[in-house]
Amino acid sequence: MIEAKKVNALLNASSIEELWSIHTQYMAEYGFDRLIYGYTRYRTATSLGNPDDFVVLTNHSNEYTDVFIGEGLYFQAPMVRWALENEGACSWSRLREMTEDGTMSPEEQKVYDFNRAQNLAAGYSISFKSLSPRTKGAIALTARPGLSQCKVDEMWQRDGESIMALNNLAHLRILSLPYTAPGRGLTARQREVLGWVGDGKTVQDIALLIGLTPATVEKHLRLARAALNVETTAQAVLKAAFQNQIFFLEK
Repeated sequence: MIEAKKVNALLNASSIEELWSIHTQYMAEYGFDRLIYGYTRYRTATSLGNPDDFVVLTNHSNEYTDVFIGEGLYFQAPMVRWALENEGACSWSRLREMTEDGTMSPEEQKVYDFNRAQNLAAGYSISFKSLSPRTKGAIALTARPGLSQCKVDEMWQRDGESIMALNNLAHLRILSLPYTAPGRGLTARQREVLGWVGDGKTVQDIALLIGLTPATVEKHLRLARAALNVETTAQAVLKAAFQNQIFFLEK
C-alpha cells in the first residue's frame, strides 16, 4: 500500500522541480536511483516533435544525457520503441530476450551497448496512457548498480502496483504544473497579454485593460511568439496553455 503521506507530497508539490525531487527520492527507496522522464504533445507518425518542446526530467549525469538525449540516441532506443507502441510497465528483461532472439536492429543494439557501458543494466520502463494520438509520456527507471534484473523483477512482483501508482500520479502532476522549456520562457507581461487573447480580447481591448498602447501590446505578442517558436498568436496561446505558462497562480 502507498502511504498517504507520499501521495499528498506529490499532490501538494508547487513546482515541477519540487515534484521531481520528491519523486526521485521515492523511487530510490525502491532501488531505482536514476530516472529519465519524457513527454511530448507533438507526436506524428514519423516524429516525436521538436526536441526543444519535449518535457524532459532526469537525474542522470550530464555525461549520459549529453549523448542519449543530445545526440538523439533516444529515438533508436529499444525501450523507447516499446513505449511508443504500448502502455503499462515493461521489465528490461525484454532487452535480453531481444538480443537472444536477434530481433534488435543495429541502431537499437548501439543504444543497448551504450547503456550497458553506462551501467544501465537493470530496470523497468513505464509508458503512460495517452488521451491523444499526438501525446506520449514515458519514464525509464534504472536500478542502482549491483541490482540484477532478476532481483528487480522480484521486487516488482511485490511492489509494482505501488510503483506504477506513484509514477502515474507524478506524470499527471507534471502535466498540471508550469513548465518552461530551456530558452522558451515568457515574461510576466507576455503571459498577461496571451492570457487576454485566450479570453477573446482584441489588441485594442488589451491595450485599454492593461494601460498600454496597441503597438506595445503587439510588441509583447510578437516577442511571445518568438519565445515559443511559433508563427501565430493562436499557436502561442495554445503552446503556453499546454505548458501551463498562462492561467496559473504565481507565488
